[in-house]
Amino acid sequence: MPFTDIDNMPIYWPDHEDVAMKLYDRFGDDFEEGKIYRVRFTDLIEWVLAIPNFAGTREECTEGHLEQIQAKWVYEWRTNNR
Repeated sequence: MPFTDIDNMPIYWPDHEDVAMKLYDRFGDDFEEGKIYRVRFTDLIEWVLAIPNFAGTREECTEGHLEQIQAKWVYEWRTNNR
């Protein structure tokens, strides 16, 4: 598989870090650490489902996945804002 095809691979709920990176790419610094943790899960679900190549379903989503995505998103934000 060529390296460029990696961006086209499907993403699922357990791919927390990949989802977080896509959210950071979308929102950048519009969401800082505190604001990320205050995102409503109902909004977060919609944003994740709108990610290109996201192949998970709403029914597969769990609170644990959403919490992990938030934590990874904060980590991604911290990494890019040092």
